[in-house]
Amino acid sequence: MNAAPPSEARIAFKGSVKTHPHPSASTAVLATGASRRPSWRPLKAWLDSVWRRSRYPHAAAAGVLLALAFPNAQIAGLAWVAPALILGLAAATDLRQAFRIGYVAGLAYHLTSLSWLLLIPVHLFPILGWLALSAYLSLFTAVWVWGAWRLWPGGTGSTQGNGQPMEPLPIAWPGWTRRAAWMIGVAALWVGLETLRARLLGGFPWNPLGASQFELVPLLHLSRLTGVYGLSFLVIWFSAGLTCAGLGLLQARPGRRAGLADVALPLLVIATAFAWGLHEIRSASNPIRQLKVAVIQPSIPQTEIWDPAENEARFAEVIRLSQEALTTQPDLLLWPEAAVPTLLRWDEPTYTAITSLARSNQVWMIIGADDAIPGPTPDEEVSYFNSAWLIGPDGEIRATYRKQQLVAFGEEVPFRRWLPFLKWFTPITGAFTRGTGFVPFVMESLEAETSILICFEDVFPHLARKGVGAGTDFLVNLTNDGWFREGSAQRQQAANAVFRAVENGVPLVRCTNNGQTCWVDPFGRIVETFTDDAGHLYGAGWTLFSVSIPDRGPQGATFYNRRGDVFGWMCVAVGAGALLRLWRRRDPAADS
Repeated sequence: MNAAPPSEARIAFKGSVKTHPHPSASTAVLATGASRRPSWRPLKAWLDSVWRRSRYPHAAAAGVLLALAFPNAQIAGLAWVAPALILGLAAATDLRQAFRIGYVAGLAYHLTSLSWLLLIPVHLFPILGWLALSAYLSLFTAVWVWGAWRLWPGGTGSTQGNGQPMEPLPIAWPGWTRRAAWMIGVAALWVGLETLRARLLGGFPWNPLGASQFELVPLLHLSRLTGVYGLSFLVIWFSAGLTCAGLGLLQARPGRRAGLADVALPLLVIATAFAWGLHEIRSASNPIRQLKVAVIQPSIPQTEIWDPAENEARFAEVIRLSQEALTTQPDLLLWPEAAVPTLLRWDEPTYTAITSLARSNQVWMIIGADDAIPGPTPDEEVSYFNSAWLIGPDGEIRATYRKQQLVAFGEEVPFRRWLPFLKWFTPITGAFTRGTGFVPFVMESLEAETSILICFEDVFPHLARKGVGAGTDFLVNLTNDGWFREGSAQRQQAANAVFRAVENGVPLVRCTNNGQTCWVDPFGRIVETFTDDAGHLYGAGWTLFSVSIPDRGPQGATFYNRRGDVFGWMCVAVGAGALLRLWRRRDPAADS
């Protein structure tokens, strides 16, 4: 075909080429109205250059962006975009490279979001723990990216596996229905992996993707049905839609609304969930009563907690803060985890000071203090427990709860029977014993009942729901975040804990050593947060919360509280079933 003459300008219009006479191409563009369409050429050229180069640096950058969706940066909108970037970077690669891209992105994400582990005041262990935990968690991101492109209808296109630069997006393009099914499958696969991550090797459900949206209160109401995993599903569903829209754009797919079609369905569901949550919040009944809860935040550095020489001074400071708080005549006084430096039942001065404080002020107390039970014979080891105690206004111990979910390498050493040398790489040389179940803390004179979550037990959805029975009015979390100084761990844990209130339909009161001490209502709103006189989140002091106890109504518990992770396990089944079906289809033995 001959080239167009110089006096004519060529422009593309719906797949055909038209020529227009001089004076200029711009005149022709205006005449056809094409200038009204946005020009994607600069963006497409830049993205093409990205795809032709090594994708791993860009995958790492996308992982960092995902980490920034959580506190302290807390740019929640990045959670809706970063997974799309990670998926897009793995487009048109073979599955092995897709796995590696996902691993690099996951590693950057976890190294960034878990950087507070480096603040633990011991040598060597923080770096080793940070690297090992991030390396393990990154496998889930890698499997997700691999699985997502394994599920792509029509294959991933390029089969290069030698690390050579890829051509931009040579992938098969299915119809809208198949793309929509793929997006749902990708979201289910992510949620299935989050569900498994919360349980495998003891579980570490820290920062599920949905937790990044903890300030989007109306949307949190979905958690009453699905747990936090429902929000993770919506975020990934929308993000997968962005991936499809972006790939369609870069491949110059026809139709100016092609990209909108891929995100329309998830947007509709998100808007519906938001409207439902907003309606439920506005139509909620008034609380049936208020409970005055005084909380102590002593802000004790972890180095002092480990120093026996500091025991007397730090315990005296907790008593002093409590005496100030008791001038407000609260119904309940809370101390955080590790507030008591000795074994409560076996140290007479400590026991007397605490029980006398409760008796003289006629106040209920819930405190964090270790416990010990001697073995049946002198030759058997003593069992130590990280415990919470309910002290009545008469100074008597009414109930004891023992922590069930222990921190690996912080409260127990995994595999210590077979690998005893591991204890020398941890901050501890001994180990706690796991508790066997929840114990209701019943305060008769207050007509109130609570259950206790110690330390990071408030980030485990499936554990917390077991503590909320028919008579539970609110949850209490006692935690010591002094391990992490003034890092982001405190705020990330609080963001995760918000969902335990919503999932179970009860308030949650958090009493921490150095932040974030607060209480959350059943809709996920952080109603009050402690700050010291300087407005500092991590400082020492006390405050009084007026906790609203709701009427849970005739139906009582939420669906999630009654049924647990039905949605999460359904996603496990969907993701595993889809991958298994593809594996069997392509397995020659299965076809014979």
